[in-house]
Amino acid sequence: MKNARSRQVSPATVLVWDVPVRVFHWLLAVCFAGAYLTSESEDWRLVHVTLGYTMAGLIVFRLVWGFIGSRYARFSDFVRGPAAAASYLRSLLHGKPQHFLGHNPAGALAILGLLALGAATAATGWIVLQESSAELWEEVHETFANLMLALVLIHIAAVIVSSRLHHENLVAPMFSGVKHGQPEQAIRRGWCSIGLLVLLVVAVFWWLQWKMS
Repeated sequence: MKNARSRQVSPATVLVWDVPVRVFHWLLAVCFAGAYLTSESEDWRLVHVTLGYTMAGLIVFRLVWGFIGSRYARFSDFVRGPAAAASYLRSLLHGKPQHFLGHNPAGALAILGLLALGAATAATGWIVLQESSAELWEEVHETFANLMLALVLIHIAAVIVSSRLHHENLVAPMFSGVKHGQPEQAIRRGWCSIGLLVLLVVAVFWWLQWKMS
């Protein structure tokens, strides 16, 4: 009877992150890391530029998906403003963290910051490519890239801390798409076809860049 009662109250495993969100997340991480590591090498210039363009395309896609995507992918679901973020952070400090199945308010600010800095980094990188003498723009480009790196590191640290405080692995769902929740909280579709389309477009773009080099 005790085991039966435990099974009844245990939360179900539900789909939260659709495939496009997960594909975007990991492709953006790979592109930014690769572009940052190849930024100082002329031999890797094509790789750096290709990853920069890819990052810009991914950000455009995420902005669109933030309005038409599944429930937890939409900005309307997780963008709540600084006051909500401050309230969430206070709950962490008091040891009683507020629980959100999707992005928490602090994480939402980090996401908006990463999208903004990623767009600024890509845009200034494009300007550097167009200008014959663009030392000033190169410095601006590097500044945005370094700010984005700092925010990425803060984001990673926050995910680790939040995982410990919530007693929940917050990284695994970005691979599997599932978290513990109630059945009615699950999204209806994983949109696998859209995620695969994003991967295909990126793969074709990389192939064309390599062929035309």
